[in-house]
Amino acid sequence: MDHGFFRVISPARFAELLSANAPVGEEKAALDDCLDRVLAHDLLAAENIPAADRSCMDGYAVRAADTFGASEGNPGYVELMRSAAIDEVVSQPLRPGECMGIATGGILPPGADAVIMVEHTQMLGETTVEIRRTVTPGENVMLTGEDVSAGHAALPAGRRLRPQDVGLMAALGRTSARVFRRPRCGILSTGDELVPVDAVPRPGQVRDVNSSTLACLARQAGAEVRCHGLVPDVRDALRRALAASLEENDVVFISGGSSIGTRDLTIEVLESFADSEIIAHGVSISPGKPTILARVGGKPVLGLPGQVTSAQVVMLVFGQPLLRHLGGEKGAFDTASRIMRRARLGANLSSKPGREDYVRVRLEDRDGTLTAMPRLGKSGLLRTMLDADGLLRLDASLEGMTAGQDVDVWIF
Repeated sequence: MDHGFFRVISPARFAELLSANAPVGEEKAALDDCLDRVLAHDLLAAENIPAADRSCMDGYAVRAADTFGASEGNPGYVELMRSAAIDEVVSQPLRPGECMGIATGGILPPGADAVIMVEHTQMLGETTVEIRRTVTPGENVMLTGEDVSAGHAALPAGRRLRPQDVGLMAALGRTSARVFRRPRCGILSTGDELVPVDAVPRPGQVRDVNSSTLACLARQAGAEVRCHGLVPDVRDALRRALAASLEENDVVFISGGSSIGTRDLTIEVLESFADSEIIAHGVSISPGKPTILARVGGKPVLGLPGQVTSAQVVMLVFGQPLLRHLGGEKGAFDTASRIMRRARLGANLSSKPGREDYVRVRLEDRDGTLTAMPRLGKSGLLRTMLDADGLLRLDASLEGMTAGQDVDVWIF
């Protein structure tokens, strides 16, 4: 293969190729281990939640029709049948002109279709309740099956479970669920100039930053991470390390060795595997153009730039969505799921048409206006990411943006 040029593709095509990888297998997880896991199948409800019509307020269960027209100046009156305990199921029907005292969470008696809050009533004597407000049918009532109906999907497959989702599972009596297992992610850092974090670099050497940052970003995306250490710019060493990492993991990220140069061995090593395929060498984004996408033995391998900012941006744009996709999350590549903040651009920006730019920006309050201030700098510097609150995406069709424009900032 001629390595004198990039095989550059668009970001959309790159994401499309990543999404062609199948999610990893599934497993059974206990309720306490379901947080941030992705459901492998629809979770069906075996019962209604709530199981019966229940009150949302302390007050009186009533027939809504008995309150029509009631107001502060023209109150209505009903007779108190009785008051019920919160866990009591009352079988005696509520007749017209009657009410029943009820607590929050209490089950409505037959015939009642609304609850009037206690603060909108006044007790007159021992049995007469003055109604000072009209209520409508269903008001202040949690209806049977309003949360979940028996036989229906309480939670859909492909959903990443949040604390409130786990709470619904508990309400349904589910002690476990079938979830996708966490994708196993291997990380290799390459380069003769790299030394371990606890080493003192000599001139020309730098500590390995990418292993730590990429591992954190992978864990944020729900992956189990294995860092396989530093690999020198030696073909056989890189091949052995990659082979070992592929054996243990579902996906491998290699930082360094993706650009065109005499020391860049990643493409050569990837091609040395009989079951390998170089899908793309280059994606039209900045920073991160020289990113490699390959597949070895059916497993995706991403070659990330060695520059720290470039590696982190590529991981945010492509790496994290890939890991969420492998973990079974539906819509992992949908950019609509990004957390966005609307702000005013604080400085002019130039851009090269045909390339999607990701500019690091800091959000500042300037005279009451949320302002996105670009943090420009070389991709080998840590500072631009440290000072940033998010990324501003410039579409490939743009030649730049003008200060004062309203922009959407992707918060990372």
